[in-house]
Amino acid sequence: MTVNIRALAAQCTFAVVEQGKSLTEELPKQQLKADAKDKGLLQELCYGVLRYLPELEHDVRQLMDKPLTGKQRLFHFLILVGIYQFKYTRIPDHAAVGETVAAAPILKNKRLKGLINGVLRNFQRQQQEQPTNTANKPLPDAIKYNHPSWFIKKVQHAYPQDWQDILSANQQKPPMWLRVNQQHHSIAEYLELLLQADIKVTLVDEFSGAIQLSSAQDVNNLPGFEQGWVSIQDGAAQQAAILLNAQSGENILDCCAAPGGKTCHILEQTNNITMTAIDLAPQRLTRVTENLTRLHLNANVIAGDAANPQDWWDGKPFDRILLDAPCSGTGVIRRHPDIKWLRKASDIKVLTQLQQQILTSIWPLLKVGGTLIYATCSILPEENSEQIAAFLANHNDAELLPMKQENKNISKLGWQILPDQQGMDGFYYASIRKMN
Repeated sequence: MTVNIRALAAQCTFAVVEQGKSLTEELPKQQLKADAKDKGLLQELCYGVLRYLPELEHDVRQLMDKPLTGKQRLFHFLILVGIYQFKYTRIPDHAAVGETVAAAPILKNKRLKGLINGVLRNFQRQQQEQPTNTANKPLPDAIKYNHPSWFIKKVQHAYPQDWQDILSANQQKPPMWLRVNQQHHSIAEYLELLLQADIKVTLVDEFSGAIQLSSAQDVNNLPGFEQGWVSIQDGAAQQAAILLNAQSGENILDCCAAPGGKTCHILEQTNNITMTAIDLAPQRLTRVTENLTRLHLNANVIAGDAANPQDWWDGKPFDRILLDAPCSGTGVIRRHPDIKWLRKASDIKVLTQLQQQILTSIWPLLKVGGTLIYATCSILPEENSEQIAAFLANHNDAELLPMKQENKNISKLGWQILPDQQGMDGFYYASIRKMN
């Protein structure tokens, strides 16, 4: 029996928005049911609906007298999948309608075929009559920019000059970045291997050596991927190991380490270090171990709570600590559009309290003269520059180190990368040294 991709997309987006499931967990489950050739389309439909959710919801409200609720709510998401195809894909209209309507019986409600067909045909007709889709009155910002209102207000407040660019960047498909394992090849040598494989490169970040590809590639096409020559990691995330600057013979801690990209990068950069990687969730440490194995690297991997180091720390001080703190993820929305709908305004205060608790708990583990790199994939000042300002005010033995990458007009404390700056994800870094 042929699998209906629209049915799978409706189930996936319903699970995220209505049930609070993570797209990272839910999409692979649905992809297991699809043929290999259709997995890309399924991903496109799911990501697309979540990127443009407020806009698509608005379109449906114009077409239906009353919303689908209760057991019929799943079919609301099927309609969203249908409208997304009209607006943002090159799928022929007849195929978009036919396949979307055909999903209704598969989802166990044959009676809704007529309704779904009518709504989609109506939308199709309106699009043809009014292709520019201009509204008589201005749309609310949540619909216009496809972000929750609370988040738009926070971004407007924090970045009065850049907020529209940030929201626009969040709607884009992210580029693919590579991290070269320099235990095997220099950056220049690997660029030559990419050239030989006819894989085009857009840029190389001068600070970290991160390579941005012109178009996404299957990992199996990358020279030496299975042998551990290269990894997939955004350019912003690759700054962490460079900033940490571990030296031979040092004792290093990577806090909140899963899925292990930064742990591996630190080990690739420096020989003869003692590396401890901890994460609260044991199941997430499986990814850390898998990455270490593929790259032929070794670390002491521990399931432990960074906020309670007494439960796992052996008492030996660390020369350097990377704290990739739990955060809102608001800098990586373009990679994870479900963040917009899973994250709530009330979460930010909870997260900042947790970050403060971890920072305070981990600080005593650092040697005098040692360095702690604080990192988040957030763009919210509460989690970043304001968090560091509060920490410095409460710790007389903490000194903020300057970074040449700092963007002074964005943040006075640390380095705030905004989404799509130099093609990177939104990220924040601060480097703190422990004094006597």
